[in-house]
Amino acid sequence: MEEPKKTALVQKDGVSISEITNKKSIESLKKKRKSEINPNVLITSILNKDITALSRAITLIESKNSKHLKTANTILKSCLPHANKSIRIGITGVPGVGKSTFIEAFGKYLTQLGKRVAVLAIDPSSSLTKGSILGDKTRMESLVRDENAYIRPSASGNSLGGVARKTRETITLCEAAGFDVIIVETVGVGQSETTVHSMVDFFLLLKLAGAGDELQGIKRGIIEMADTIAINKADGDNLKSAKLAKTEFARALNLYPKKSSNWQPKVTICSATENTGIDKIWNFISDYVKTTTKNDYFNLKRKEQNKYWLLQTIESQLKFDFFNQPKIKKELKNQLKLIENNETTPFAAADYLLKLKS
Repeated sequence: MEEPKKTALVQKDGVSISEITNKKSIESLKKKRKSEINPNVLITSILNKDITALSRAITLIESKNSKHLKTANTILKSCLPHANKSIRIGITGVPGVGKSTFIEAFGKYLTQLGKRVAVLAIDPSSSLTKGSILGDKTRMESLVRDENAYIRPSASGNSLGGVARKTRETITLCEAAGFDVIIVETVGVGQSETTVHSMVDFFLLLKLAGAGDELQGIKRGIIEMADTIAINKADGDNLKSAKLAKTEFARALNLYPKKSSNWQPKVTICSATENTGIDKIWNFISDYVKTTTKNDYFNLKRKEQNKYWLLQTIESQLKFDFFNQPKIKKELKNQLKLIENNETTPFAAADYLLKLKS
């Protein structure tokens, strides 16, 4: 009697070894294909409004891996001719003002108007652990399920200005993917976050009534840059104080000189939880775009922003190249140790390292 073949008899947990090997090979092939980046495929997919491709491209843009830089620049260069067709809105305010709740209500209002909305939500990073919660998708439960909305949370990292390191480039990718409105939510950590003003068309400042900062409108800084101030949480018992705060801010804004855009900043009240005043804010934004497009300030501002970001990009790249040189990394540790032991000064150490590079 002929013995049965033994090729499939060796088993592990009821599965043949050959089957296990085949599964591992398939998974390995899938991982390899996933790791391979074809910029042309990503570009085509982004232009076809593929959200998955957009997310992957943004990850490349944000990557600190030098190998990804060339691919990221290729994607950006190809997407640029398809960008610059959206309205870019910066939204800021102190923590607790209700930025995420407002953005969700505002975003839903816009998608109901037929707009495609991209939200670039910046979460503050810990200065100790460098970690970030990135919880905006959790906070905006309704908007995240909207097929006409896209939420991309990013960590602010060490970037000043309350925006992530690559927010400017991410805006370009989102515009190429066909989004009509780009909302940049900033950290809300103080006046240093005015960097966002250099990458958006319209700057919305959210405020709270009764927080003791109504008269801050007299001070120069972030309020001076606002195109509209919205007193949020204007509902219930807060409604009366919100109306009073609106009056105070309106008076304060009248103290400022006329803007070169010929736009008079507005003050309004709203409630994100009750969806009141949201439409008025969008009307202000629409009026602003009409006014500044007509007097050509809109295009002029974008051109100036592009020049600014050219200089910022050069500065960032020079800094990256400098600190990633092996000899600089080594000598930097030595100089830091010398400073710690009071054997040199920060200025002498810096001069030494800069001359070492050259």
